[in-house]
Amino acid sequence: MNTLRRVRVGTRRSRLALAQARLVLEQLRNRWPGRNFEVVGIATSGDRMSAAGGPVPAGKGIFTREIELALLDGEIDLAVHSLKDLPTEVPDGLHIAAIPRRARPNDVLISRDGATFDKLKQGAVIGTGSPRRSAQILAARPDLSVRDIRGNIDTRLRKLDEGRYDAVILAYAGLDRLGLKERISEALPVDVMMPAVGQGALAVEIRRDDAEIAGLLDPIHDERSAACVSAERSLLRALGGGCRTPVGALAEIQPGGRLKLRALLGSPDGKTLLRATCTGPLENAEDLGVEAAGKLLDFAG
Repeated sequence: MNTLRRVRVGTRRSRLALAQARLVLEQLRNRWPGRNFEVVGIATSGDRMSAAGGPVPAGKGIFTREIELALLDGEIDLAVHSLKDLPTEVPDGLHIAAIPRRARPNDVLISRDGATFDKLKQGAVIGTGSPRRSAQILAARPDLSVRDIRGNIDTRLRKLDEGRYDAVILAYAGLDRLGLKERISEALPVDVMMPAVGQGALAVEIRRDDAEIAGLLDPIHDERSAACVSAERSLLRALGGGCRTPVGALAEIQPGGRLKLRALLGSPDGKTLLRATCTGPLENAEDLGVEAAGKLLDFAG
């Protein structure tokens, strides 16, 4: 293997994306101390829309398209993504080569006065831009008011501190990676707030024909995490992932090594939440996703 080749690592320019890229780089440098790794920040359409304060379309690769184009054009050698940002269909010529060990997938509540979800006052204003979160908030607490919020984690916390909201809901992993865990009022249990597909996981994407980079990534790939997110992404794909319909999922490995997939499909107003659970061998992860999607669609009629 050519130890002189510089490895260019593409990522979004946000503080969280750069922190995530550094986590992957730390693992790679520990395994390959002689290699030269360089971070390349890339502005995406989603970042520009978010910075402008406008609505950001969901499910169209809005936070990944420019990075994938740079990868296909040979401007970078690998890309680090939040897996939940990646469409379920990977562009021709590209390949998800590694899923590092997944972080805690839960959503968390951050409230101005430290109140937990159950203790929020009636009519409290909750900030979220996610139909999945909104539906589950309204299902559990229809007395609360859900208001749209935009921007990165720092922007959302600032808006909370300014008093525009009583609480916001964010992913645990993002706060942890930015050193902001002390802001968390409560980690929300899965039966209250089912996570997004792939939440907490990172994906390292490469050109499919780049055997050298694939070899560098082999040591940081976590098979158990990969099986879990494979089941979740298979579910989303079978449901026609990418729409604004509230969808959540969490796959976990049970004692004995079997994979358990819990899935949710809801209505935007939270009045309907359909749930399905499937269990099977790790090697059948994608089949579990298809099975769970079939159950949800059967329930939906």
